[in-house]
Amino acid sequence: MGGILTAIAIMTGLGVFFGVALAVANRYLKVQEDPRLDILEGMLPGSNCGACGQAGCRAFAEALLGGVTKPSKCTVSSPDGVASVAAFLGVDAGREEKRVARLHCAGGLGQARQIAEYEGHGSCAAAHLVGGGGKGCSWGCLGLADCAIACDFDAIHMNDQSLPVVDVDKCTACGDCVEACPRDLFDILPLSQKLIVQCKAPLEGEAARAVCQVACDACGRCAQDAAPGLIRMVNNLPVVDYSAGGPARPEATFRCPTGAIRWVEGGQFQTAQLVHLTIGEHGE
Repeated sequence: MGGILTAIAIMTGLGVFFGVALAVANRYLKVQEDPRLDILEGMLPGSNCGACGQAGCRAFAEALLGGVTKPSKCTVSSPDGVASVAAFLGVDAGREEKRVARLHCAGGLGQARQIAEYEGHGSCAAAHLVGGGGKGCSWGCLGLADCAIACDFDAIHMNDQSLPVVDVDKCTACGDCVEACPRDLFDILPLSQKLIVQCKAPLEGEAARAVCQVACDACGRCAQDAAPGLIRMVNNLPVVDYSAGGPARPEATFRCPTGAIRWVEGGQFQTAQLVHLTIGEHGE
């Protein structure tokens, strides 16, 4: 009995000791929070999308107060919102281009060949594991909307060809669609990059056209017609490298026989014929 009481007394003593120690540590070692933090967080969009590279809006506010980032890094904010944050902090707003999700597939129901009817669980991830969902192209969009479901900002909807369409005004470049797509068909790209390859099938010639009407057939005409160094062919697919060449021009799409490389204008993918006509009308 005495041993039990002794143990209880020791545990009680330890509890009191550590309680006092924590209270003292809290009093003298507490890090004071910048009083501007709550105000600054309230000036941000509150989307917690992570496009700025931080874990959320509060983390971004802390980074702003620490001087390790610029207000313009929040590409979800409006220009006025960025200017207000910069004025509040008394710093330069910086310059950051809006980035958006881009889809690298144009093979919807009317273009891609179907070789089977998929009747499994209605998700791209499941269909990808079970025979590719019935699509003849093993690299194309499965059309079961995992990306649209994953998007918390209602920036993706499925069109009548079962292809995802990104609303660039709503897109925050959070990258959820990139993670959700089992075939890695999304990239986060600067809005100014208007030359987009909408195919990821590493095939050529008739083999490519047999699985999808709009597949890249590796003809290489886009690389020939683009500015030197801008486009190179890698594994039968064009790769647009803005750092190696330029400037990008819609002419690179004009001779594409399938429409696998597109020019994006106003958030909409344009066909080569439409781009050509538009340029002709303006005399450019």
